[in-house]
Amino acid sequence: MQIPVKLKSLILIINLFLIIYNTSYSQKIKTSDMVNLNEQNNPKLEIATFGTGCFWCTEAIYERLDGVEKVIAGYAGGHVANPTYKQVCTGTTGHAEVAQIYFNPEIIAYEELLDVFWQVHDPTTLNRQGNDIGPQYRSVIYYHDDKQKVAAEESKKKIETSGTFKDPVVTEISPLTNFYEAEDYHQDYYRFNPNQPYCRVVIAPKIKKFTAKYQDKLK
Repeated sequence: MQIPVKLKSLILIINLFLIIYNTSYSQKIKTSDMVNLNEQNNPKLEIATFGTGCFWCTEAIYERLDGVEKVIAGYAGGHVANPTYKQVCTGTTGHAEVAQIYFNPEIIAYEELLDVFWQVHDPTTLNRQGNDIGPQYRSVIYYHDDKQKVAAEESKKKIETSGTFKDPVVTEISPLTNFYEAEDYHQDYYRFNPNQPYCRVVIAPKIKKFTAKYQDKLK
């Protein structure tokens, strides 16, 4: 059966449109990916990796600081590659729930991030924050270079001698050897789930206390 000339022309126009659309969409995706890549590889930004218990809390607090560009919830310090949340929750993978904080040191110093670290959780409870129990909830600072290591150790000594805490500080200070980004639904968890019971009972009070103390550091 011979296809009419008008139908051939219509098919040609449709195919041409699809080619142009797909090329444009592909370029848009590539551009978007490049923007994200440039954001994370911005030479002005540095990265801090902290564990203060549940990473939902850590992320919700640090993303409010001026100079912090991005916070990613994830897992670090374990021996299992590409762990799932379910695996980490067993406490057998060696990972801690952490947040990677991309910050501009021209606006906020690493030492200031450490100051916030000591104030927003209890660094004296081993493998525990409140009702969250297990090694995945340990207090930990993962340093990215020698400069961060020195700053973290000095900061820990300072808090230990300050009398802020009655019990010994048990915070782990270790080099960052691995980091695995947590599942998508964990990212910006508090922002997307403010009425979830854990968010209302645990995270919201922490944020309220934090914002009252650090008004001059907020975005």
